[in-house]
Amino acid sequence: MDDLDRQILDILRRDARTPYTEIASQVGTSEGTVRNRVERLTEEGIIERFTVSTRTGNIKAMIEVSVKVDVDTTEITEQMTEWEQVDFVWQVSGEEDVVLVVDAADTRAVNQLITRARELDEVKNTKTRLILDERLGRSP
Repeated sequence: MDDLDRQILDILRRDARTPYTEIASQVGTSEGTVRNRVERLTEEGIIERFTVSTRTGNIKAMIEVSVKVDVDTTEITEQMTEWEQVDFVWQVSGEEDVVLVVDAADTRAVNQLITRARELDEVKNTKTRLILDERLGRSP
């Protein structure tokens, strides 16, 4: 991945619907080059998906999960990615092992996800943070 790929990804992170012609104009190349680069980045798994970010009035939260030492976090994260209202599942370093980023209809739905996580034998503890505001950061 080179600097041009990074510039294209930066634009797509902000708005995945940006037309290739507009991206090409911003990065100083042709539309065909942008199209080929995006196809390659997708085939290589660098671009995992194109998604929509919404402001629905839902409750957004991070549920931080600590698991037992002998647990394969890959297995538990794969299971959690299937849960409704879970946008992202991250394996992280630090006190917690897994972070669920959720977009739920209300606090009751968030609490149900917390309970679901705590019911797993592998889970030692959870900690939840409500997301109060969200801004899109500027990549270098």
